[in-house]
Amino acid sequence: MTTLDNYMQSNAVSTDLILASGSRYRRHLLARLALDFRCIAADIDEDHQPGESPAEMAARLAQSKALAVAGRHPEAIIIGSDQVATVNGQIVGKPDDRTAACSQLRSASGQLMDFHTAVHIIHPFGGNRLAHLDTTRVSFRRLDDAMIKDYLDREQVLDCAGSFKSEGLGIALVEKIETCDPTALIGLPLIWLAGALRSLGLTIL
Repeated sequence: MTTLDNYMQSNAVSTDLILASGSRYRRHLLARLALDFRCIAADIDEDHQPGESPAEMAARLAQSKALAVAGRHPEAIIIGSDQVATVNGQIVGKPDDRTAACSQLRSASGQLMDFHTAVHIIHPFGGNRLAHLDTTRVSFRRLDDAMIKDYLDREQVLDCAGSFKSEGLGIALVEKIETCDPTALIGLPLIWLAGALRSLGLTIL
């Protein structure tokens, strides 16, 4: 789902692009668009709010990150992004340790895991905003403890939601991935983002 919030095309183009994130995954993804940008982590409260759906949470956090950095850099184009993963509707975050990762993967065995990835862009001229939400569905194979142990021995996943790293060995844990944009699962939907940044006047191919 894509939303457009109070957006009007502006002839003024900022040359300062900031990714409001400390994530190495998002940094590497954005670098694929061959743009000059810098990363500034947004220090915000990322707790779940009562009554908030996973998709709403992802959208709120993406917006909050963008707003936090825009307040310090009002002349830049700011990109905020966040991802919330769920298994059977229950939010699963990044594992604190290997024990938590094992538990997450056991709960995902034979189940569907949804990844809600939100992006919020703030344009400095007029405060125009662009927002987008991508939902990717991952169908996991039946996983036994030996498979989980082997995966965790060979892959670093403590900074991955749901302990799942699709761009690595994690791809062998699944039967199917349903997505409109494979980069969204990693943390930043580049297909939509490239179009959004073009609409703001940036040159991307």
